[in-house]
Amino acid sequence: MPEITHPTVPAEELGRLLTYVHPDPHSLLGAHPTPQGIIVRAYRPEAAGVELLMDGEPSRLMSRTHPAGLFEILVADKTQTFPYRLRVGYADGNVFTQRDAYQFLPTLGGFDEHLFAEGRHLKLYEKLGAHVRRLGDVEGVSFAVWAPNADGVSVVGNFNNWDGRLHQMRRLGVSGVWELFIPDVRAGALYKYEMHHQGRPAFLKTDPYALQTEVPPATSSIVFEPNYEFTDNEWITERARRDHLRQPLSIYEVHLGSWRRVREEGNRSLTYRETAPLLADYLLEMGFTHVEFLPLKGHPYGGSWGYQVANYYAATARFGTPDDFRYLVDHLHGRGLGVIMDWVPAHFPKDAFALGRFDGSALYEHLDPRKGEHPDWGTYIFNYGRNEVRNFLIANALFWIKECHIDGLRVDAVASMLYLDYSREDGRWLPNKFGGRENLEAIDFLRELNETIHREHPGVLMIAEESTSWPKVSSPVSEGGLGYDFKWNMGWMHDTLQYFSKDALYRRFHHNNLTFGFMYAWSENFILPFSHDEVVHLKGSMLTKMQGTREQKFANLRALYGYMWAHPGKKLLFMGGELGQWREWNDDQSLDWHLLDEPAHRGVQKLLSDLNRLYLDEPALWEADVEPAGFEWVDANSAAENVIAFLRSAPDARRQVVCVCNFSNVTRTGYRLALPAPGSYRVILNTDAIVYDGSGSVAVDSIEATADPLHLRPYSALIDLPPLSTIWLEVPRVEEGL
Repeated sequence: MPEITHPTVPAEELGRLLTYVHPDPHSLLGAHPTPQGIIVRAYRPEAAGVELLMDGEPSRLMSRTHPAGLFEILVADKTQTFPYRLRVGYADGNVFTQRDAYQFLPTLGGFDEHLFAEGRHLKLYEKLGAHVRRLGDVEGVSFAVWAPNADGVSVVGNFNNWDGRLHQMRRLGVSGVWELFIPDVRAGALYKYEMHHQGRPAFLKTDPYALQTEVPPATSSIVFEPNYEFTDNEWITERARRDHLRQPLSIYEVHLGSWRRVREEGNRSLTYRETAPLLADYLLEMGFTHVEFLPLKGHPYGGSWGYQVANYYAATARFGTPDDFRYLVDHLHGRGLGVIMDWVPAHFPKDAFALGRFDGSALYEHLDPRKGEHPDWGTYIFNYGRNEVRNFLIANALFWIKECHIDGLRVDAVASMLYLDYSREDGRWLPNKFGGRENLEAIDFLRELNETIHREHPGVLMIAEESTSWPKVSSPVSEGGLGYDFKWNMGWMHDTLQYFSKDALYRRFHHNNLTFGFMYAWSENFILPFSHDEVVHLKGSMLTKMQGTREQKFANLRALYGYMWAHPGKKLLFMGGELGQWREWNDDQSLDWHLLDEPAHRGVQKLLSDLNRLYLDEPALWEADVEPAGFEWVDANSAAENVIAFLRSAPDARRQVVCVCNFSNVTRTGYRLALPAPGSYRVILNTDAIVYDGSGSVAVDSIEATADPLHLRPYSALIDLPPLSTIWLEVPRVEEGL
C-alpha cells in the first residue's frame, strides 16, 4: 500500500479527530474539493486497507496517512463531489463495504435550531433522536442529540461494534446539538451516545428522544420506525368537541403490569395487545368512561411503578413495542373508552445511563442540590428555566397526545414543582428572586404547557395531582390560573378516609370531615381520587381501612362508594378497589380476582358497575358538577345520627337526585327527610340491598313526600335508613325555574 508521509490536514485538527473531540469531523472526513481534484478521507482504525468504490469504475486503493487509521485518496479526475462507497478490509480477513456517513448534509436546519433554542419546537421529537430517513436514494438513520457541554459525541451501536471512533458527530452552530446521518442503518438497530471530554473517560448515554428501548435491565436505545395506522379518527374528532366539565367522567386507574397476570406462564404480565380486548371488555362491563395508566414510559426500576422515568419518548418495552402500545390506545378508542396516562415532569432518576449529568454537566437538572434534587425520592429536578429543557417536556407531552392519541395527561407531583421548599428544611432551599418560596420558572412552565396542549389539541384533558391549597389550579391562565382542566381533590380523599376509619360510635365527633369539603368543592374542577397511593406502603386496602366486623367493613365500603359517586366531582378508583381486596396492592402480583368467588366481593363489584351505569344515565350527577347550582344540602347537621343528605341537580336536563347516607351501624327507623317536591320518590340505589350482599334489612322501593315542611323545604317524608348505607332517590319532578 502506498504511504503518504504527512496527512493533508493540520496536526491540531487531526489530533482532535483522533481523540474524539472534533466539533466538525465532516470538515476533515468525506469528500472535499481541492484545486488538484477531490480528496476523500476516511477514519477506519485497525483496518488493513481501504478502497474507494465509485459506480462504473474500478476500485481505487486509499493510502494510510496516519497509523491510527486515517486513509486518504486524491481523485484528480473529478472536480465535483460524487457518491461513493468504502471497502474496508481487516487483518482477520473480514471485508465490509459501506457508504460513508461523512458525505451527507445535516438533517436539521437552522430554523430547527432556532426554535429549539427558544423552547418553541413543538415537533422536536421529529428532529432529535434517531429517525429512519431517505436522503436522495440512500436509506439510513439520522441521529441528533443535545449535548452542549460535551467536547465530542459519537454514535455507537451494534452496527459499528460499539466503537466510538467510527461515527463521530458534528456540532451544529451554537445550539449544542450534535448530528450525524449513518447510511444503511435500519430500524431495530441498538445504539447509544458516547460522550467525550478532553482529559476525562468517555461514558455512554441512552438517547433522551429514543422512541424505543430495550427491556430492562438492558438500557440501549433502539432505532424505531412507527408503522401503526390508527383507526380512531371519529373518536379524535368527537373528543375536540367534548365539554368534559359537563359530562360524566369515571376513571379506572390501572397499573398494567399487575392488573392481570398469566399464572400458567411464570406469572408474567399481559402484553399491550393482550391487555387491549380484556381491559376494554372489563371497562365496559364495569361502566367506566376512561382508563388511567400509571406511567407507561421507559423506566429502569419496576418498583417505581413508572414514576422514575428514564425514557420519556419510549413506551416501556416490558409489554411490547411502541406500535403495540398504539394498538392498545386505538382498540380502547374503538370501544368508546378514553385513555389517560400519568406524566412525570417533576423529577427523573439518577441512573448513569439516562438524563442525569447527561453531557457531563447538570444539563436537564439544576447543579445546586438545593434546587436540583428531591430529598424524598433521591431524584433530579428539571431546570424549568432552561428553554431546551422546557421544550423537551412540552414536546414530550405533545408527542404522547399527537403520535400515540392519548386523551389526557395526569401530571404527577405538581405540588413539588410549585414550591421551592417542598419537603425541605430551612437552609436547604433557595428562594426565588423576590425572596419567596414559589418556583416561578415551574409556574411559567406549567402555564405554557397547558396553554400549548389546549391550543394544539382541544378536548385533551390536563389533570393535576396537586396536594396543597394553591389557588386556581384548574382556572385558565388568562384568569391567573395554572390552566389545568381538573385537579385531584386530595383534601376530600384524606378527610373522607379519616372519617370512615373511625368507629361508627365516634363518627359524630368527626362529622366535619364530611361537611368541610363542601366549603371549597367549587374552588376547583375536582376529581375525587381513591388512587394507588392510598393502598400501598402499609396504608391498607380500601376494605381494610373500613371499621367494624367483616360484614360492617363491606357495608362501609359500599356506603362510601355510593356517597362518592353522588358527591360533586368526577370519579377515580384504583384497580382492585372494586373487588374489595383484603391485601394492599402489590405491583408484582395480579389482582385477587379469585375473591369474586365470594358473594361479598361480587357485591362490591356489582355495586361499582351499577353506580357507574346510574351515574352515566343521570345528568343530575354530572351536568353541574363544577358549579354550586348542581348541589344543595338537605341535611348537613345530623352529626349525632351520623346522617347526611344532599340534593344533586341538572338545571338543563331538569333532573334531581337525593342522596341520603346513614353512616351509623344502626337502622334509622322513621327518619324524616326534607324533600324539594311532592310526589313519589323512587329508590334507585340502596347499597345495603341483597343484590350487593347487603343485609336487605330495609326493602323499600319508594317513599311519598307530604306537605310537612322541614329544614326550610316545603315537603318531607319518613324513610327507614339501613345501617352503614347510602340511598339515592329520584326526584319525581323538577320545580319550575330550576
